[in-house]
Amino acid sequence: MRKEINLTLRPEEAFQPEVFESLVLRRANVPLGASHVSVRPLKRSIDARGRQVKVNITAEICFDESPTGTGIHKFPYPDVSAAEQIVIVGAGPAGLFAALRAIELGVKPILIERGQDVRARRRDLAAINKDHIVNPESNYCFGEGGAGTYSDGKLYTRSKKRGDIRRIMENLVAHGATEDILVDAHPHIGTNKLPKLVAELRESILQAGGEVLFNTKVVDFIIEHDHLVGVVTQSGEKIKGHGVILATGHSARDIFHLLHQKEILIEAKPFALGVRIEHAQHLIDKIQYHCQSDRGPFLPASSYSLVQQTIYKGIQRGVFSFCMCPGGFIVPAATSQEEVVVNGMSPSRRDSRFANSGMVVAVELEDLPGYQSYGPLAAMMFQSDIEHKAWEAGGKSQVAPAQRMLDFVNHKVSENLLETSYQPGLKSVDMHSVLPEFISSRLKEAFRSFGKKMNGYLTNDAQIIGVESRTSSPVRVPRDRETFEHPELKRLYPCGEGAGYAGGIVSAAMDGERCAEMLIAKYLPARSELK
Repeated sequence: MRKEINLTLRPEEAFQPEVFESLVLRRANVPLGASHVSVRPLKRSIDARGRQVKVNITAEICFDESPTGTGIHKFPYPDVSAAEQIVIVGAGPAGLFAALRAIELGVKPILIERGQDVRARRRDLAAINKDHIVNPESNYCFGEGGAGTYSDGKLYTRSKKRGDIRRIMENLVAHGATEDILVDAHPHIGTNKLPKLVAELRESILQAGGEVLFNTKVVDFIIEHDHLVGVVTQSGEKIKGHGVILATGHSARDIFHLLHQKEILIEAKPFALGVRIEHAQHLIDKIQYHCQSDRGPFLPASSYSLVQQTIYKGIQRGVFSFCMCPGGFIVPAATSQEEVVVNGMSPSRRDSRFANSGMVVAVELEDLPGYQSYGPLAAMMFQSDIEHKAWEAGGKSQVAPAQRMLDFVNHKVSENLLETSYQPGLKSVDMHSVLPEFISSRLKEAFRSFGKKMNGYLTNDAQIIGVESRTSSPVRVPRDRETFEHPELKRLYPCGEGAGYAGGIVSAAMDGERCAEMLIAKYLPARSELK
């Protein structure tokens, strides 16, 4: 028999297993030490709205049986080494989960990745941080696991209609994530643990007979009678299949150029652009947890989510926090040498002294009148120009332009900058000269508003670092809402963040699964009926 109860506990009660178990049993009127009884949390969320931080928990008590959902094991994937195959371009979350779903359906995936495997990729990241050398094929955006692997590992998503969230989470647990991600309201794996998990996902694909090709760049498509049947790699190799899932991520500009050059329908889409803002983590803790000093051993590093509508020249646009990384680091996310792009990441313990978040402005196509001649690449070209401008402002290296927060609001160049988690270093500049006026003016207005919402947030003990520009893809590769297939080129299945249909690890993974299902259902229907 199982029983669920809801509790509101203090942090020291919720996060000490023995104390938690005794409180649950007491609340359920079960004697302590009763045999054949087990307790575990099912859902857990922190409520810091009041002066006293609380933890809301749904707990499960099991009598004479095992708890539900424990002992998760890898799916026994079938051998697809001799099966019919599909081509998947990009080994990020969308591509990896598309490959695993194809295997479940009895189809062999050929997974093509331009970058290096997750282990070798570390050398390329070190070269960016220490030597300011950007490998355009292997960096924080490109390589096994995609942008998420060496980013943050947050698993929260609102895309509940896109697929089975629980299924994705359990698959991650089966490949090495802790079961906490099945419990916490805002689950997180951590950039230090993701590489091993990604390697385990790859091993499942290989052991089932799938193929994973690293350092393999797609430079052309094989189109026969308006059907996309394969790709051509940089070495000239032709790889064919029953269809192509295009899961190349939001930064594969060469793929967008190729699509445009081949006259394959793509569209410019709105995105967001701004800066990373970095505070001391203890300051954010003090604001969010209402504590005067240390947050204590039981509370995690606090986060925040902010949004503000702003007016510039009579036009309203949103400014919002993006990918907030408590206890994290700011990293260089450029994909070519002459650009500066910043992103954020957090290790699993979130124990850095710094808190950072993207703070970005919504950019609509009507905001870019000077780029309309680029057609569907308009937003991408604008994005590229701003990143190049940041590179010039920082001194033509991976040193990032930066400014103290209040100095930015007051249009004052900072005499000096604060310590930072950004390894390549910072250069004090007027960020108003780096960002377009319609971006900087809105940020300035929003910062004032955020300072009122979070007392102490607007301070010269924080600094903005530019530019945060890879929030989402500036190009959409259209697809049919029902079939997920490109409306003009058959057998092309645009997928994940790069195509404009996801916004994070979980939503991209779900989208990958759905694309695999749709492709196989249409072009290999006998296989889709197996599962």
